[in-house]
Amino acid sequence: MTIVIQKVKTFDVDRHLCTLDAERQLRKGRPIVRVTKAQAERNRAHIVATAARLFRERGYDGVGVAELMAAAGFTHGGFYKHFRSKADLMAEASASGLAQTAARAEGLDPAEFVERYVSREHRDGRGDGCTIAALSGDAARQSADIKTEFAAGIENLLTALQAQRDTPGDADQRATRTMVIDMLAHSVGAVMLSRACPDGSPLADEILDVCRAGILASLTHGNVDGSEAGGPEA
Repeated sequence: MTIVIQKVKTFDVDRHLCTLDAERQLRKGRPIVRVTKAQAERNRAHIVATAARLFRERGYDGVGVAELMAAAGFTHGGFYKHFRSKADLMAEASASGLAQTAARAEGLDPAEFVERYVSREHRDGRGDGCTIAALSGDAARQSADIKTEFAAGIENLLTALQAQRDTPGDADQRATRTMVIDMLAHSVGAVMLSRACPDGSPLADEILDVCRAGILASLTHGNVDGSEAGGPEA
C-alpha cells in the first residue's frame, strides 16, 4: 500500500511541473502565452526531432530531460505537457529516426545504399545519421516498446531496399530479402566498429574501406542476380 501511494505522489509531481512553471512566470510578471493545438503539435514534433538527434549523438542515457528540453528551446516543466516520461519520448524519437532512415533509402539500389552508408561522412555525422547504427546497442538494453519500434523500423528499411529489385516470384523475393538482410547487417556492423575506434584512427577508416569493398563485391558476385546468399551452386 505504501508503494502505491508513493507512485501516485511521484506521478502527480511530474504531471504538475508545467503548472508550477506557469506560476513562476506569473510571479515574475510575465504573461502566460496560450498556444494553439497546431502550435503544440509543432512543438512536440520539434522536441521529438531534437531528441532523436541527441539520442543518436549520445545514447539514451547520455542526455537528460532538462538538457534535451533546453536544446529544443523549452523549459523542463513543459516536457510533461507532451510526454508522460522520458521512456515515452525515447520510443517516439526512435520511431521518428527509423522512419527517416527508411525514407532516405527509398529509390536507392543496394549498391548505392552501401556507398552512402558505409562511408566516413555517415560515420562522422552521427547526429544526422542512421538510428540503427547509432542506437542498436542501446536498444538491446531497453524496454520491449523500444525494441518493437526498432523491429518495425528495420523491417521498413528492408522493404524500401527490396523495392528496388524486380522480384515477381516468391523464391526471388526470399532470395532478395536474404541478400538485403545480409547487406544491411554488414553495413551497420561496419559503421559501429569504425565508430568504436578513436577519431582519426587509421583502423577506423580501414574498417570502412574493407567492409564497403567486401559488401559491394558480394552484391556483384551472385546476390544481385537473385540467387540465395551462400546457397549451393546449381
